[in-house]
Amino acid sequence: MQYSNLARAFRKRMTETEVRMWVRLRRRQVMGYYFRRQVPVVTYVVDFLCSDARIVIEVDGAQHSTRRVYDAERTSFLEARGYFVIRFTNHEVFTNVDGVIETIAAHLQRAGRAS
Repeated sequence: MQYSNLARAFRKRMTETEVRMWVRLRRRQVMGYYFRRQVPVVTYVVDFLCSDARIVIEVDGAQHSTRRVYDAERTSFLEARGYFVIRFTNHEVFTNVDGVIETIAAHLQRAGRAS
């Protein structure tokens, strides 16, 4: 399966947590930055991507506790290509989505100054 087809399939079956994040990230709601969801980046599909700021946002469910090595390799791969990766747990999104958005906004502000 091509990564674009995989990303399309992921968009059709987003988790409840991803939907909660997407509601807050879409339509340039965070500092006017444009986000895309379930985006192929070379050999990976990232949860959310802001191309302008080169920021990747990953929302990790319980399965990620057993995939730490894979996640670390994935993060290194993306960082080597100039992306800054921010990871949040499902718990963080469900219990403190405002704090999650504030963290993202702080990173966007720093990225904007670096441009």
